[in-house]
Amino acid sequence: MYTSPHQFEPLLPSAHRQEDLLAKAHSLARAATQLAGLPIAPGLRGLLRGMNSYYTNRIEGQHTRPMEIEQALARQFSADANLARRQRLALAHMDAEQAIENRYRGDAGASELFSLAAVEDIHRQLFSRLPAEDLVTPEGEALVPGQLRQREVQVGNHVAPAHASLIAFIQRWATVYGGTRRGEATLLAIAAAHQRLGWIHPFIDGNGRVMRLHTHAVLSTLGYTNGLWSPLRGFARSVDQYYARLADADQPRRGDLDGRGNLSEDALVAWIDYVLDTCLDQVNFMSGLLDITGMERRIAACLAYEEESLRSGVRRESLRPLHYLYLSGGELERGEFKTMTGLGDRTAVSALTALVRRGLLKSDTPQGKVRFGLPLHALRFYFPALWPEAEADAESG
Repeated sequence: MYTSPHQFEPLLPSAHRQEDLLAKAHSLARAATQLAGLPIAPGLRGLLRGMNSYYTNRIEGQHTRPMEIEQALARQFSADANLARRQRLALAHMDAEQAIENRYRGDAGASELFSLAAVEDIHRQLFSRLPAEDLVTPEGEALVPGQLRQREVQVGNHVAPAHASLIAFIQRWATVYGGTRRGEATLLAIAAAHQRLGWIHPFIDGNGRVMRLHTHAVLSTLGYTNGLWSPLRGFARSVDQYYARLADADQPRRGDLDGRGNLSEDALVAWIDYVLDTCLDQVNFMSGLLDITGMERRIAACLAYEEESLRSGVRRESLRPLHYLYLSGGELERGEFKTMTGLGDRTAVSALTALVRRGLLKSDTPQGKVRFGLPLHALRFYFPALWPEAEADAESG
């Protein structure tokens, strides 16, 4: 059984093994920074929180359908106890993600995230939002939010460190990864920290969710995401590889050419490479979706479908103010929105009412300002293939 932090070295690859990884990290940093600078409708951030929740729970095999998450947001929980539990877990993840992003900000927040207190806080933020009946492990143990495990565990072939040594392991984890120099090297540290936190297995349950929330949070605090992307979607869409790479990096060193630590350096390099590739894929995918010219065409296609096929009362003349709201991320007085359509007053009122009814516009009050809306049924037009399961739910509904 592991009792000393030197037993999970290397925590980072040796310098000569980092060269190719740093080049890939440079490409990721550049692409992510460009993407983070794009304008974003506030509704998109909320939708992506739901998507992150869906995908992290799907990795665990405990996800809800996107439509079920939407119902839970409206406090419409299933009569099926197991499904209702998963709906509550989905909402807890969304709320915890937002709370963590608000608490940890900038370089100081990123450094703070590499600490025992932050690891405990992430677990607490997630699980303290659930009722007592949801806080029971498959083995029947009570899960205490934020509490390190009090017993020994084995996950597959991996025997985790002795529970009496957990603090020492996490402190070593925090010192190495929190002390990594800023820039591309930080991206390598974030990836490695994800795997090594799982290796420590600090809690009796919820470790995977904590690992993914931690990775998401550090990327956010360092300004790489702006709420526009997360590796969680990529991990879920390559879940077999995700688990295989994680488990492989748990393995002991494979001979004299496999680094100098107790664990395999080759496998750690492969894991970091997988994470960087996954992040790059998500950044490039979102960059294409958020292309400003392309977005204008997609809004136009949605309006045309609403007007011609559904005859919902939506008018294509709403394109200009809708696109403006998307780009600005702000709000418009209803009178301003109607004027920008170029329609006559009565027709403009009907068109605006239809947009609100269909969720393409959001407003807090019947006569209040309007902002860009992102209903699930519009995803196949606005952001095709972003969340295919949500598109399928919207079409079947």
